[in-house]
Amino acid sequence: MFSLTVVDHIMIAHSFRGAEFGPAQRLHGATFVVEAEFRAPRLDDLHLLIDIGLAKDELRKVLAGLDYRNLDAEPAFAGRNTTTEFLCLHIHGLLSQALASGAMGEGGKAVTGLKVLLRESHIAWAAFEGPVAGPTGPQV
Repeated sequence: MFSLTVVDHIMIAHSFRGAEFGPAQRLHGATFVVEAEFRAPRLDDLHLLIDIGLAKDELRKVLAGLDYRNLDAEPAFAGRNTTTEFLCLHIHGLLSQALASGAMGEGGKAVTGLKVLLRESHIAWAAFEGPVAGPTGPQV
């Protein structure tokens, strides 16, 4: 299996519901380094898995919808705790849709697996890894 990873980052604000979250129930900020690892069993005729520029551009487009936002105020996240794990799943779904739509070129359509990893700090991170889903992405 071949893989190619592109990296970007986002800064968000959010709060969590539930006593389990302690002080994180209050509004707080987070900066995430976001890694998207695309996987495919073979390379194309040019010996590429996916065009790295297109992958980087699509990751930025997906992250632009989250960057510098208070996720508590975003209708897409109403009633949800936007945990690091949940955000991995959300980003995975959007990147899967971009792959399926052809936004990452023909090579993107051959991608079979995708891992999205968000690093909260040098000591804590979370990821979601799974097959590339259809037009609606994976579900919670």
